[in-house]
Amino acid sequence: MNGEAPTGVGLGLRLPFLGEAAARDLDVPFWEIAPENVIGGGGAEADLIRRALARRPVISHGLSLGVGGFDPLDGTYLDQLGAFLEATGSPWHSEHLCFTAVDGATTLDLLPMPFTRDSARHAAARSRALRAALPVPLLLENITYYGELGHADLTEAQFLAEVLEGADVGWLLDVNNVYVNALNFGFDPFRWLEAMPLDRVAQMHVAGHHTWEGLVVDTHGAPVPLPVVDLMAFALARIGRPVPVLLERDNHIPPLPELLAERARLQEAYDQALAATA
Repeated sequence: MNGEAPTGVGLGLRLPFLGEAAARDLDVPFWEIAPENVIGGGGAEADLIRRALARRPVISHGLSLGVGGFDPLDGTYLDQLGAFLEATGSPWHSEHLCFTAVDGATTLDLLPMPFTRDSARHAAARSRALRAALPVPLLLENITYYGELGHADLTEAQFLAEVLEGADVGWLLDVNNVYVNALNFGFDPFRWLEAMPLDRVAQMHVAGHHTWEGLVVDTHGAPVPLPVVDLMAFALARIGRPVPVLLERDNHIPPLPELLAERARLQEAYDQALAATA
């Protein structure tokens, strides 16, 4: 790995507190950053990002290389991404298990793939190609989806497991996404996790969500609810080792002291879950 993997509960580096993160060393074990927000950037904002990233370990989390798509991988961007990963010391790079562009047009969303064996083989092959192009290991993240995806050969769990095993990559387990899908589609998220290859988990995400007219939507715009904290602790206990957990907050970002207080509460739950495995 490029850099040593951090542990504990970290934060995504966001614009509302970027100046403070650049100016002083905040009590955050690591920053997660989307390289699309840094590569090729210049000016005062890019300088603040680089100063903040120099203070703490960095984990790279991509938004645009959807492994479910059919557009050719952008070799120029991959070269830039590789240089970014080397410069920041990120221990890995993660992408979403979805597609994000069609015929060169970006969808501006994370669109799910059909749960079929052909789709799983395609995603695994694309992931192997992406993994080979990067100087660090690749992780894939499970996403939310909000409707049936046509005729399915596999369940979501089977599809995800087939891609992870077929590509031989790590898993960024988004706990909130599991919980949101469980609420929308009526399954037990704890039993779902028990059936998954948790040995492949290298990182986790937790976040909040909202409900509109009976549909639960992953918004990253609310505090992490207790059931998601419990599911995080459950996963940590079964993984049996510390992995970095990211508190995602992308909308309705509270003042920094409030966000740091939530991070500290999650850190306490994180520490308790790992202590129970000792």
